Amino acid sequence: MRKRITAVLLASTVAWAGQAHSELSANVGWASDYFYRGILQAPSSASAGMDFEKSGFYAGTWAADVDDGLEIDAYLGYGNTISDIDYSVGFTGYYYTGDFDDTYQEINLGAGYGYASLDVAVGRYDNFGGPTQDYTYYSLTVGKAGFYGKAGGFKQDFDGEYLEFGYETSLAEIELGFSAIFANSDLAGESTESLVITIGKVFDIN
Repeated sequence: MRKRITAVLLASTVAWAGQAHSELSANVGWASDYFYRGILQAPSSASAGMDFEKSGFYAGTWAADVDDGLEIDAYLGYGNTISDIDYSVGFTGYYYTGDFDDTYQEINLGAGYGYASLDVAVGRYDNFGGPTQDYTYYSLTVGKAGFYGKAGGFKQDFDGEYLEFGYETSLAEIELGFSAIFANSDLAGESTESLVITIGKVFDIN
C-alpha cells in the first residue's frame, strides 16, 4: 500500500470545499524509505501523481517504485465542511506490477475538527488467488504548525499498530517532511523504529 492518502485528502478538503472552479495538479516526490501505515514498502522510493478536483469532488492517481515493479493507485471521493467539521468519503484501489503485492480496494472515511483528524478505511485484499482478506485501518492524527503525531493500526484479518511523529514544511515551494515511525512486530515482523525524510513538489497545471 502507499502513502497516507486519506490524511492528505482530508487535509485538502478544507481548501477544496465550496470551490466552483476545477483544478488539475501534478506531483513528484522521493522518500528515503517508503512507509505506508507503519509498514515498509521500499527503501529510497520515487513517486509521481496527478489530481483533479472540483467543488469538493476529487480524483487522482499516484505511482511509486517498489522492490519488484510499480505500485499504481487510483482514488476518488468527496470532501466538505459542516459546522467546522471537515469530512471526506472516497474509494482507493492499490494495484501492482510484478510480484511485490496483490490488489487492495477500500472505502475511505475521514473527519477532522480543529487540530485533530480521524481516518478509517474498510477494505479487501485479493491475496494472490488465496482466500480474500478483509481489514479495517484506523488512525488518529493531531497536528499544529507543521508538527504532527499519529496513532494507527489494523483490525480483522490484518493486525498491528504503529506510532508516527513528524514535521512537514515548505522551502522555496519544495515540500519537506521528517518523521519517526515506531511499529510493533505484527506490522514489521519485528519491533522497528525508522527515521524517514521526504521531498516533494506540486505543480498547478491549469
